[in-house]
Amino acid sequence: MAVVSLSSYDGSAGTLVDTNVWVDCIDEASPWHEWAIEQLQLCSERSPLHVNIVVFTELLVPGPSVRDLDAMLDVYETSRTPLPWACASLAAAAFALYRRRGGARHRPLPDFYIGAHAAVANLGVLTRDPAPYKSYFPRLLVLAP
Repeated sequence: MAVVSLSSYDGSAGTLVDTNVWVDCIDEASPWHEWAIEQLQLCSERSPLHVNIVVFTELLVPGPSVRDLDAMLDVYETSRTPLPWACASLAAAAFALYRRRGGARHRPLPDFYIGAHAAVANLGVLTRDPAPYKSYFPRLLVLAP
């Protein structure tokens, strides 16, 4: 497998939407509910929205059915984008750096797949928790409050 070059990364291929934004969209009681809906609408008007299997799986944990989740994603014409194999080494390197910096195990490895996927697929990330992305994927285009 070739080493990934991020030299031409500019985030212009669309936006990978983090789990927390979708959760806020679903949860009408969330203080971020209106912000999430507004950002999803704005981002979907500019470029394609994406989710990967990690985000999709995390969204199923609170309990919506696959059909209901698909329906919500379809409102924003969200692409179900496979994880590129090339993001594995980038996610592993970011996670290793996190652990070397003293990161606790409460931030699981799958969280790093979201940033790595965005980086290798030339996607920005829409999130309300920008710190991990900015710390471990500093070139990533991050859209956050």
